[in-house]
Amino acid sequence: MIHLSILDQAPVSKGESPVTTLQHSVELAQLSEEWGYKRYWFAEHHSTKGLASTAPEILIARIAAQTNTIRVGSGGVLLPQYSPFKVAETFRQLEALYPNRIDLGVGRSPGGTTKTRLALTDGVKKSLTEFNRQLQDVSYFLTDSLPPDHPYAGIKAAPLIDTAPELWVLGLGENSARRAAQQGIGYVFGHFINPERGENAFRIYRESFRPSAHFSNPSALFTIFVICAKTDEEAEELALSQDLWLLRVGKGLDSRVPSIEEAKAHPYTASDKKLIEENRKRMVIGSPTTVKQQLLDLTGCYETNEIMVLCNVFDFEAKKESYERLAGLFL
Repeated sequence: MIHLSILDQAPVSKGESPVTTLQHSVELAQLSEEWGYKRYWFAEHHSTKGLASTAPEILIARIAAQTNTIRVGSGGVLLPQYSPFKVAETFRQLEALYPNRIDLGVGRSPGGTTKTRLALTDGVKKSLTEFNRQLQDVSYFLTDSLPPDHPYAGIKAAPLIDTAPELWVLGLGENSARRAAQQGIGYVFGHFINPERGENAFRIYRESFRPSAHFSNPSALFTIFVICAKTDEEAEELALSQDLWLLRVGKGLDSRVPSIEEAKAHPYTASDKKLIEENRKRMVIGSPTTVKQQLLDLTGCYETNEIMVLCNVFDFEAKKESYERLAGLFL
């Protein structure tokens, strides 16, 4: 059985306010639960007008309160900027409110420009090389397993509860896969960012996995842009706005999602068209038949049965239809 989940960056469409975007996220999460999606995760982005998900912890609490069974989580908390102890307590707090429904996905991303990162750390120049240690500390705090010789031995991450959030690490290749496997935590491959190293990353994760208090067996999924429309032609038209959005985001330009009309009128250069062609490797676009076959090919290649989907098209109704149509293929 294929499981489907959603990664929501809360992309703001041009002409829409972040308030409306977040209201759409609540509606989409409720619908995705009805459609049978397994998880609903929020990304973490900063200092951008086009992505309204800046504090996944708050959005998780909101969505979990508005749903009943779907797992809700982060994809992911930018761990290098924060205290592992604080992150663990925040997610234990959420787990206490919504037992057996909270996922903590963490990533090594710096979270933006150097200035943005310094603003997040209040001027402290934190090193990305500390990520392995930070990830291990989060694991210790979530499972009450700090070694007696640990600098923080004796400290407990509260509230003291009987369950723990699932712990996942986001990555783009072999190093992150090995890191997740060695610590016995879930692995999320970002196909929607860089699809080139997925097959090898999943192989390393499976071969290197060590059972832990988090997972007894390898647990892995991949994230990918998907647009599922009635026909291939309709899907291609919907994708125009996402194509231009990704192009601009990649250049550090306007991060709001443009309309199809704006995308059609945009004066693309030869290099723009080449970049769009490359970006298409990060997504699956088409009719139900086309989408299902391509996703089945990827799950077979990656040897996993869970797909986390993003659909950053301009029109919210079209986005809902895409997610519902996709659910009908697998759930």
